[in-house]
Amino acid sequence: MENSQLIGLSRQMALRRKMDVIANNLANINTAGYKSDNLLFEEYVMPVASMNEFRSLDQKVSYVHDDRIAREFATGAIVQTGKPFNAAINDDTSFFVLDTPQGERYTRNGEFDINALGELVTTTGDKVQGDGGPIIFTTEDTNINISRDGQISSDRGEIGRLRVVTFENLQVLKKEGLSRFNGENPIPVEDADILGGRIEQSNVHGVVEISRMIEVTRNYASLARALKDTSDLRGNAIDTLGRLTA
Repeated sequence: MENSQLIGLSRQMALRRKMDVIANNLANINTAGYKSDNLLFEEYVMPVASMNEFRSLDQKVSYVHDDRIAREFATGAIVQTGKPFNAAINDDTSFFVLDTPQGERYTRNGEFDINALGELVTTTGDKVQGDGGPIIFTTEDTNINISRDGQISSDRGEIGRLRVVTFENLQVLKKEGLSRFNGENPIPVEDADILGGRIEQSNVHGVVEISRMIEVTRNYASLARALKDTSDLRGNAIDTLGRLTA
């Protein structure tokens, strides 16, 4: 296969992966706490490539390589739900702490509720952590309120304070599922700004993602035409040489 075709195919493969990322963003435009992804590319130079099945060192070929996923951690729109157990963090860098079967995890999705044991949990059943461990309610707790500092209280008094952490580098966090992250060395946030009775929506911008999708589609189609032209050109050249040597 010619180098021009290899380069074009590498670009098409990268565009396919980028389309997958865009489609996933659009699919989660209504997922609370979801953070949009963006695929970053870099140049990969193959130093031993040649048109003769890479047998000589006569030329270098530059390919497109998808390097990593970069996440946009800007705060999504914060909307009021009227549900007393819901909470949103009013900044771009902090996370609620969850106790999961896989260990400690972190989320921006504050769509909380209580389970049959009175524990504050996520929609998937993960236990929301307070400064002293799980936050547990009793049947006597009424008029639940979450203050701006994350303190949860009822008519009976204080119940617990939401544990909030941040990280030195958010881009090293590993996404698990739709709005849950895994990371090391969490840093406590003492002055977190918590909004009770609200949740943070996805920060995906539909218009932006659709524009990216259109751009990727056009680029992919353009590359397909270029690869076909290259293949046709090579075929015509072979036919011409065949007639000349006949």
